[in-house]
Amino acid sequence: MTSFRLALATIAVLFFGAVQAMAGNASLVVDARTGRVLSAENPDTLHHPASLTKMMTLYMTFEALHRGQIAWKTPVPMSATAARKPPTKLGVKAGGTVTVEEAVYGMIVRSANDAAAAMAERLGGSEEGFARMMNAKARQLGMNRTFFVNASGLPASQQVTTARDMARLAVALMRHYPREYRLFSVQSFTFRGRVIRGHNNLMYRYQGMDGIKTGYTRASGYNLVSAVNDRNRRLIGVVLGGRSARSRDEKMAALLDQHLGRASSPGRPMIAAASAPRVAEVASLPGVSLSYVGTQQPAVEAVAAAPTEAIVPADRPTAVAAADTKPPASGWRIQISTAPTAEGARKLLVEAQSAGGAALLGAAPHTETAGSGGAYRIGFVGFASHEAAATACNILKKRSYDCVLLPDGG
Repeated sequence: MTSFRLALATIAVLFFGAVQAMAGNASLVVDARTGRVLSAENPDTLHHPASLTKMMTLYMTFEALHRGQIAWKTPVPMSATAARKPPTKLGVKAGGTVTVEEAVYGMIVRSANDAAAAMAERLGGSEEGFARMMNAKARQLGMNRTFFVNASGLPASQQVTTARDMARLAVALMRHYPREYRLFSVQSFTFRGRVIRGHNNLMYRYQGMDGIKTGYTRASGYNLVSAVNDRNRRLIGVVLGGRSARSRDEKMAALLDQHLGRASSPGRPMIAAASAPRVAEVASLPGVSLSYVGTQQPAVEAVAAAPTEAIVPADRPTAVAAADTKPPASGWRIQISTAPTAEGARKLLVEAQSAGGAALLGAAPHTETAGSGGAYRIGFVGFASHEAAATACNILKKRSYDCVLLPDGG
């Protein structure tokens, strides 16, 4: 306890001379594959992260899953402390439990503060203990101007980050846990009879966007980290300190438009037209296709002069297997439906991904044109075994989806 408070005091001395700047705006756009910074505004100015904090809580959860410390169905106790967290939350009473899967969906879709606190207590023994783990991981990832106090992002004067550090964390999530990263595209999920919908509105309106997190407190302003996949380019944008959700979203869209070479105007529709020849974009929701073990990282360019400011996470877990980056030569797929438009296909895939939960983590959403009528055939590909595909199919059938099991390529 004493050492943790001393650490807080030390960070305060180092950082909080700049607290007055937290009300301003900051932004950053980075190429996620190379780490090259494309544009930046106050990228190293301190801000409160608000619910962007949950990106680190989720990173730590994915790490624990890969290490075998927990499983998707592991029960997570809801303590009285966690249950008392203010909304937004799942609303589970003290003494109850949620599964790891429910907690993850709760944090991503609902931005549930009680789920974040419960997961922190499960992994760290206490939220304070988990904050120490978060800070150690932040240093490993090169997030040297970030300090965490809690797992949710609820107001805390000592909890700070920068646009550059949030970009580092987004890159780390994509690179280290590409399968789990796909969950950031989920729009809604069913929790004990209730349909819970997300509020990352720009993600559902901007072509090619597949994540990742919003955040807001009165002290932080409106924050957003977004990722876009466009013609084999993957960009990450960070906007901190927006005055409103709308102005924050508009700024993010304008920044991404600029670097994707898209026309930008206030009235421009951001959803891809059904006739647009980007079927793979609608369906694949890919992570970054990179190998992290025994490979040399590409050179990166930073806005700041010091090379240590490059957007490349320092920690590359060896748990990322070759299967994450090289699909198997053969396997199984499932087909669940057809849709008349690209946007309809995307929505169906996201809803099915939510319904399938952990059973779909080893597979990738997929769509293809169905004949000459312009419809889209949708499903999931890349299951490693017949059993895995059949399990996913059975779960989807129980949730009112048609499902046909096929060999990959069949």
